Amino acid sequence: MALETFPPATLVSYRYILSGGVLLAASFFAKSHFPSGKELLGTAVFGVIIIGMGNGCLAFAELIIPSGLAALFITTSPFWMVGMEALVPGGDRLHGPTIAGMLVGLGGTLLLVAPSAVHNGLNGPVLKGFLMLQLGCCGWAIGSILQRRHTTKAHPVVSGAVQQLATGLVYLVPALALKSEPVHWNARGVGAMLYLVTFGSIVGYSAYIYALNSLPVSVVSLYNYVNPIIAVLLGWLFYREHVGWREFFAMAVIFAGVTLVKRYGSRPPKELKPSAADPAVEARHTTV
Repeated sequence: MALETFPPATLVSYRYILSGGVLLAASFFAKSHFPSGKELLGTAVFGVIIIGMGNGCLAFAELIIPSGLAALFITTSPFWMVGMEALVPGGDRLHGPTIAGMLVGLGGTLLLVAPSAVHNGLNGPVLKGFLMLQLGCCGWAIGSILQRRHTTKAHPVVSGAVQQLATGLVYLVPALALKSEPVHWNARGVGAMLYLVTFGSIVGYSAYIYALNSLPVSVVSLYNYVNPIIAVLLGWLFYREHVGWREFFAMAVIFAGVTLVKRYGSRPPKELKPSAADPAVEARHTTV
């Protein structure tokens, strides 16, 4: 809905400048610790990788594919996390059950992508959108792993604010450069963006961090299952996006793969505690 008013780069820029600015202002009045030097640079860079690539690719992809389908494609993100974790030094290595779960998830993804790819060829919008979102998931996974290894004394809200503001400022460059894509101001689009700023970034981020500190990770991770279902339903409700039995079956297969990976995957190393600004907060928030 926000993309009806704002071009993708402009939407990402405005959204995160606003949310990051509000959170930083609140942190300033609360006299919270603010990172500096390498701590600040690392937090900002990882935020651009996580949010800039993850949500940036999502914004561009939703120009060519339905939002519900985009939400289903993003359910592959846990597989990227597990795979990237296995590649870094000291990370958890893949083993039989984990690989089996990833293959099951791949099967569900093929159910979503293959029919359109066969019908429209390599230039079809579904395949392009899928590849774009997988690039975003890859960036999300890489940034998440780097952030987990990043030492910071800042409060989670402060680190998240820095990440969001940095992403907004980076996207301001293409937003200003792409003058051929004007903003079509209207109340509907502005309201949608403010909704994303408030509930997708500020409230969603804080709620996730609170849940992460108060509940078992296994409970918090349930958003991986709930968010796509809500996104698909909202896409159908507001835009009558097509949702058929194939999409629901493919979603169930992907969820089965995620369940296997989470159930049998090895636990994170004890010395690598999730950082205060664990990027999973934006997850899958933004699909709706």
